[in-house]
Amino acid sequence: MPTLPFNPSQVGIEVIATYLPNHSRPEHRHYTFAYTVTISNESNLTVQLLSRHWIITDADNEVQEVRGEGVVGEQPVIAPKASFRYTSGATLTTPVGCMEGSYAMVVREPMDTDRSELPTFEVPIRVFSLHTPMALN
Repeated sequence: MPTLPFNPSQVGIEVIATYLPNHSRPEHRHYTFAYTVTISNESNLTVQLLSRHWIITDADNEVQEVRGEGVVGEQPVIAPKASFRYTSGATLTTPVGCMEGSYAMVVREPMDTDRSELPTFEVPIRVFSLHTPMALN
């Protein structure tokens, strides 16, 4: 596998989470959250997201682990100095929890090279809070 002058820290992740009261049923311990992720490629090389790994923990310390190809049905290719944004969701049985994880990505340079022959890397996603508006007061 070739090595390229690439620094994985040049791929940035920003997450904004929102409680969805209209999709939640607190009386049934059902709290639904949306999260919007922006993946920014600040490098000079094209990258592609291959898979995701999420660890979702609620206030009872119950953990859900989610692994899968791509995000929202896509394996987006992100050009240099560009970004990709998507929104997805998570449901907890408590009004407070958190998520963290990582994306497996590949450097897609040159684009006509088979993906399995290009350098792969992990981008960590820092822990972020999922909470209802009144839960942290």
